[in-house]
Amino acid sequence: MMERPSDDPAHSVISFQGFAGAYSHLACRAVFPGMEPLPRDSFEEAFDAVAEGLARFAMIPVENSVAGRVADIHHLLPDSKLHIVAEHFQPIHHCLLAPKGATLATIRTVHSHVHALSQCRKLIREMNIRPVVAVDTAGAAAEIAREGDITKAAIASELAGELHGLVSLRANIEDAPHNTTRFLIMAREPIDPSPREGAVVTSFVFGVRNVPAALYKALGGFATNGVNMTKLESYLVDGDFVAAQFYADVEGHPSERNVSLAMEELAFFSREVKVLGVYPAHPYRFHARQSAA
Repeated sequence: MMERPSDDPAHSVISFQGFAGAYSHLACRAVFPGMEPLPRDSFEEAFDAVAEGLARFAMIPVENSVAGRVADIHHLLPDSKLHIVAEHFQPIHHCLLAPKGATLATIRTVHSHVHALSQCRKLIREMNIRPVVAVDTAGAAAEIAREGDITKAAIASELAGELHGLVSLRANIEDAPHNTTRFLIMAREPIDPSPREGAVVTSFVFGVRNVPAALYKALGGFATNGVNMTKLESYLVDGDFVAAQFYADVEGHPSERNVSLAMEELAFFSREVKVLGVYPAHPYRFHARQSAA
């Protein structure tokens, strides 16, 4: 995504949820190295920073190749009043971080987000140390730095170690080498990329009517029109077990005939269809597909 000059200070700001050094912060630096990162305590606050004009973009994680989808994000996306304008796939490399003076022999407990702990089970078992759940990977690193206890370590990014003055006792400690998080980049205004200039992804949410085979009929148009659906997830809405909403990603632009016909059929069998964004497909998608072939 090209940066355009602007007199608005918020034009060069990107918000994210978490502490400095979080993997969302790392993703911000990877995609927009010249932009100022704006940490926020919650995803809602990261969305609000863009909606209120405090930031140009928000970097939002939606799923991880090991841990699955990020909780609550699909509930928040439709009501954020923002649009998906890009996606980013960030490799996740965990480090074992500790205060200066600590060694592998001094560590007794390791602190991190529950997913990071579960992604590093082999090392935790190997070292026979006790895992302690924290709210955030970078937040755990900050706490370990403040305490300065050489018996405590954190699992977080190398960036978190640099920012909080910790040493890395061991790098790349994740169990799965393919550990990757997909991020969505959100903005106040949508974009309309041309499918002639490269592959495009369309993301949307929908709810089907409460009739037999409604989902089957709603999605039939994607099969008959040759539209590749790369993601489909359901989640409950309205606090009951009857109404479900679906989040989907498909390859293609709504202006292309096959996608247009599929979306028409979807709308006919759905209570509501809301497009969240039309944006360029990240190259990672095609590298991953080639690797799996």
